Order: sequence, then structure tokens, then C-alpha cells
Amino acid sequence: MEEDLDEGQTQKGCMECCLKCLGGIPYPSLIATILLYAGVALFCGCGHEALSGTVTILQNYFEVIRGPGDGLDVFTIIDIIKYVIYGIASAFFVYGILLMVEGFFTSGAIKDLYGDFKITACGRCVSAWFIMLTYIFMLAWLGVTAFTSLPVFMYFNIWTICQNMTVLEGASLCLDPRQFGVVPFGEEKTVCAGSEKFFKMCESNELDMTFHLFVCALAGAGAAVIAMIHYLMVLSANWAYVKDACKMQKYEDCKSKEEQELHDIHSTRSKERLNAYT
Repeated sequence: MEEDLDEGQTQKGCMECCLKCLGGIPYPSLIATILLYAGVALFCGCGHEALSGTVTILQNYFEVIRGPGDGLDVFTIIDIIKYVIYGIASAFFVYGILLMVEGFFTSGAIKDLYGDFKITACGRCVSAWFIMLTYIFMLAWLGVTAFTSLPVFMYFNIWTICQNMTVLEGASLCLDPRQFGVVPFGEEKTVCAGSEKFFKMCESNELDMTFHLFVCALAGAGAAVIAMIHYLMVLSANWAYVKDACKMQKYEDCKSKEEQELHDIHSTRSKERLNAYT
């Protein structure tokens, strides 16, 4: 009987401990972190592969070749964008961890788990710094989303033309990469509807896959924007919590100081009365 009672108490203690641990998780920051990682992974992975598919299409169907030397051509720009994607993936992986840690330390459940803590000026500055940095990153991701929509629009036009090849029979419609700034104006790399290259490009998997990869990259950038907005709401709530906790801390400090002064005055008067009585 005693063993069953001890086992029940042990299970109850483990359950309470698990509930406390689960209660200490900042779920809004966790959701925003998962959304940020998913969006960045989708943008970086799909964007990288879409750029590789763009290189294949330019080389195989538009006969665009890499320029000699270290000149700035479309292939060099694509390589630079790929390196930028690598940096974005690494930077936001670290930034997501930092925001998650900040969410843990500003969560009200941590106070219940580990007792009272002191709100310092450094903590308030860190919270304000994260709010400002997240706002800047949100604007940056809005710009990335707008920039990613450009290749989506370009590939959508090409993909639509390929889907309507039967309607375009006999039409003199050509695709010129010069109008998109891909090649210099002095080079003519035109692919016209009805040509063999045009049919091969439309029937290939590169065009369809590259278009849908750019769409997924655009969706990932949009998810990152939503994650940044979510983080801003979480950080603003945490800032309000830190500000209120700071005011409460000052109030408790003043209250304890006044109580100590009253206690000292009462002790002094008691000693004086005792001395006068003796």
C-alpha cells in the first residue's frame, strides 16, 4: 500500500515538473521561430535551385555564354546572389536562436520557475535593440519579396506562352532576354514562337521546375515577412512585460525600504522605552 502511494506521489511530482517545463516555453516565440526557419529554408533552397535552372535555360536555349575574365555578366550576378543566399541562411539561423533565447528570458513563466529576478538597464536595452533590428529585417524581407516577384512574373509570362502554343501558331512572338536586362543590348539572343528551340524549351522540365521553384521561393520570403511581424508583436509584448516588471521592481524596492525604516524606528523607540523603564 505504501509503495503504491509512493509511486503515485512520484508520478504526480513528475507530471507537475513536466507541466512547469511546458509552461516555461514561450510558445509565441517558438511559433515565430518555426515559421522563420521554414520561410528561410524555402526561400534559400528553392531560390538557389531556381537560379541554377535559370543558368541552364540561358545556356541551352538562349545560347548565352559566360563572359571572359572577371566581367559583370548575368552569370556573375547569379553567383553573387547564391552567396548572398548562403549568408541569409546562416545569419537568420543564428538570429532565430537569439530571439528564442530572448523570449525565454522575458517570459513570465520563467519568473514562476526560478523565482524573482532583477530587471537591469542592459536587459531593457537588449529588448529595445531586438525590436529595432527585427523591424529593419522585416523591411529587408519585404524588399526581398518584391525582388523575388520579378523572376516569378517573367517566368509566368514565358510559362503562359508555352501553355498556349496551339493558340500562338502563326504568330510572330519572340522572347528577347535583352528586355529583362539579362544580356547587353548589342547581343541578339532571341527565341521566337514556332522555332525548334522554343518547342524544346517549353517541353523541357527546366522551365516548369524553375518557374515553380521561384514561386516557392516567393512563398518562403512571404513566410519570413509574416514571421518578422509575429516577432515584432512578441517582442513588443515582452518589452511591455519588462517595463511593467521594472516599475514593479522599483515599487517593491521602495516598499521594502520604507518597511525597513519603520522597523528601525520601531526598534529604536522600543530600546528607548526599555532604557527609560530600567
